[in-house]
Amino acid sequence: MKKIGILTGGADCPGLNSVIRAVVRKAMQEGCVVTGIKNGWMGLIENDMRILDLRLTSGILDRGGTILGTSRMVSPLKADQIKKISENYKRSGIDAVIAVGGEDTLKIALDLHEMDVIRVVGVPKSIDNALSGTDYAFGFDTAVNVATECIDRLHTTAESHHRIIVIEVMGRYTGWIALEAGIAGGADIILVPEFPINIDEICDSLRLRHGRGKSFSIIVVSEGARVAGYTDFDRDDTSGKHRVGKMGEFLANLIEDKTGYETRVSVLGYIQRGGIPTAYDRIIGTRFGVKAVELVKESKFGKMVSLHDNKIRSVDIKEAVKQRKSIDLDLYEISKVFSAVTENNL
Repeated sequence: MKKIGILTGGADCPGLNSVIRAVVRKAMQEGCVVTGIKNGWMGLIENDMRILDLRLTSGILDRGGTILGTSRMVSPLKADQIKKISENYKRSGIDAVIAVGGEDTLKIALDLHEMDVIRVVGVPKSIDNALSGTDYAFGFDTAVNVATECIDRLHTTAESHHRIIVIEVMGRYTGWIALEAGIAGGADIILVPEFPINIDEICDSLRLRHGRGKSFSIIVVSEGARVAGYTDFDRDDTSGKHRVGKMGEFLANLIEDKTGYETRVSVLGYIQRGGIPTAYDRIIGTRFGVKAVELVKESKFGKMVSLHDNKIRSVDIKEAVKQRKSIDLDLYEISKVFSAVTENNL
């Protein structure tokens, strides 16, 4: 292996640059040249690449986003796109590609690997921690810390104005951010996609809190959560994916209509995946990047770098993308100890 390509696909997140930096440093140490593929898989389709060196990757460890740019593409690719990727891959002289991304990016990587179009190693990126095959993906820790800080700030406003505040966080299919940030931020109610929302139960709990003199409440909800019995909001979009967005607003309106309590909503949105990565995400990103180069050197293609029991290992990409990783049910049970819903039985 003399020339390694690296691309970053899907949504941006903190820690991507730490992976790029680590890949370049490790690869150069191994006597390899690194080619940066611009804007995810589009870079291979459009032949948009450049050589990366120490100068270009110096000082990027603490930067959010990705110096390579990114784009969203989903599997399966069209036949003409696959043809262009194959042609540009061969023309570039790249021996293997390190694909850094989430579910969609890695599914494309798996497709191209199984079709023998490119040799590929995957690196998991997921701020909502939904990828199977790894305990954590980089980006998640930063997202949780940002969301927790926002919850802390909104607590004081909710208490001062005697309001219910619904905080919508990311999580299309899994509630990892809502669960961990909700626990860390002392949320009164945490709502996740894994369990349908019983709106009557939520409203009863809020009434009981008010009856005990608690004039405010903090509710953290994942963007992909669903309210049981409200099919008008429970639709899929044209791509077949569960529609997300405005769940916080939808829930806040329901609560205010049913209880009469003044309710406001705060949607954290892109704030969660932008900005400076935490030390933990920088370290995981660095460890992932180094391991990815080692897998390439060992010709272990079709593999994804993973973290298990704080040890860097590898798994088949196929195993990593075959299903989404749901929240830790033990942690969810712990969250219920502090939930306003559970307080009904106290």
